[in-house]
Amino acid sequence: MAAQVEIYDTTLRDGTQQEGISLSVDDKLAIAERLDALGVHYIEGGFAGANPKDDEFFQRARSLDLKNAVLASFGSTRRAGGKAEEDGAIVALLRAETPLVTIVGKASAWHVTEIIGTSVEENLHMVADSVSHLVGQGHRAIFDAEHFFDGYKFDPDYALQTLRVAAEAGAETVVLCDTNGGTLPHEAAEIVATAHEFAAPLGVRLGIHAHNDTDTAVAVSMAAWQAGASQIQGCINGYGERTGNANLTSIIANMKLKMGVDVISDEQLATLTDTSLFIAETLNMSPHSFQPYVGASAFAHKGGLHAAAVNKARQSYEHVQPGAIGNRNAVVVSELSGRGNVLRRIRDLELEEDLTDADIQEIVQELKALESRGFSYEGAGASFELLIRRHLPNYEAPFELIDFMVLIENRRTARMSEFYQSGGILSEATVKVRVGEDIQHTAADGNGPVNAQDHAMRKALLQSYPDLERVRLTDYKVRVVAGGSGTGAVVRVVIESSDGHDTWSTVGSSENILEASWLALADSMEYWLVCRRPHLSETS
Repeated sequence: MAAQVEIYDTTLRDGTQQEGISLSVDDKLAIAERLDALGVHYIEGGFAGANPKDDEFFQRARSLDLKNAVLASFGSTRRAGGKAEEDGAIVALLRAETPLVTIVGKASAWHVTEIIGTSVEENLHMVADSVSHLVGQGHRAIFDAEHFFDGYKFDPDYALQTLRVAAEAGAETVVLCDTNGGTLPHEAAEIVATAHEFAAPLGVRLGIHAHNDTDTAVAVSMAAWQAGASQIQGCINGYGERTGNANLTSIIANMKLKMGVDVISDEQLATLTDTSLFIAETLNMSPHSFQPYVGASAFAHKGGLHAAAVNKARQSYEHVQPGAIGNRNAVVVSELSGRGNVLRRIRDLELEEDLTDADIQEIVQELKALESRGFSYEGAGASFELLIRRHLPNYEAPFELIDFMVLIENRRTARMSEFYQSGGILSEATVKVRVGEDIQHTAADGNGPVNAQDHAMRKALLQSYPDLERVRLTDYKVRVVAGGSGTGAVVRVVIESSDGHDTWSTVGSSENILEASWLALADSMEYWLVCRRPHLSETS
């Protein structure tokens, strides 16, 4: 295996080929700076000449003060029958003015004859001419041998010859690309070992570029390194075309923590989770909670036995220290929870001294009973915190719900088009809420029954808690969970709320969707008044 490994990030080029991803030039520059801070060795900025955005990026990237990474532009070999110095793709690579250029060419004889429609001999000239011209212009060059693994299986001698001509033309690294993503780790190990034996006398390094179509891109990359590849290409969070590229987030952690290879420093590794989240946010992609190492659930423990063991010794159910990659562990509360899960949450809230063993056992039993009725606290931490606090001996709820009524009136007009245009459904809610000795009886309308409930409850409480005005419902989810059939089933409502500073989630469950919503809304407001409002008062 290679003693060291270079991390080559192609998030800004191959990663952006994933459906749903689009980046502005400013986005790309911000990600490049974040990747450089993480400590990757190469950043592939985009496809030179492919679009005005990438061209602008390369122009503006000249002012980046990169401390760790070398910026690379990406392009293809010259066209068949042409000259490198006159080819538009080659000219665009030179115009990008990056110190390193990565040039892709076919390594599969079948692709050469059937897809690009030229001879296998001409393809070798295309590779050699393109690399030698770029090197002759003062650039370092990497050759991406596209479809190398499929090409090797079709005609191994020809696939290896593409590596030879690239190396002899001056490429410093030849990268074996599993472009279709169909190669399994054991196959990759065998083929890379053969390619390494072939390339070593040529004085050229090997790289690996794996796609994740068999869900083994990380394993293929690791196997390739063990077989002699010294450069691993991929994308943060595994972004990329189809099912994505090799996930560099996992590869970096594996190399550093499992294989003992210092691909980045300990300090840089501790930023891995933040980097993953930053790039996901910039790409407008939801973070994958169950992603290894950096996911929010990567070190979450739901089973009661697991949580109890982790409370005693984290390594009992955690393969690495979460803090090493900037993550943290968590204990999930659910019907599978035992005393250990609940006790861990109580300790996190620093309430252990205020609750007796009998209180804790009562909380556990209440949790299980509520979850059997459709409640779920895995994604509703605020409601679970209230469940705990309501067992404190001195707990006083800021308000008490007495009852509510929701009126939905169909104001159908004569014509359906007018009905839809005029909003023919009226929703109005009436609520009774006790605050101290006072009972507030208010009504409000809304653009739906839940919105009307929210307005009416807020109207009742604002007289006593005027700063509750800052709390807003930001998301509403409903799910059928159990019991009955069709519209008679139990439903669970999860509400996300925010005060502009913090965000929290609460849950309600009932056969009546309005009651479930009422419970979740009430929890949201009670949580803010009890837990977040004091915090904001201290910091303001």
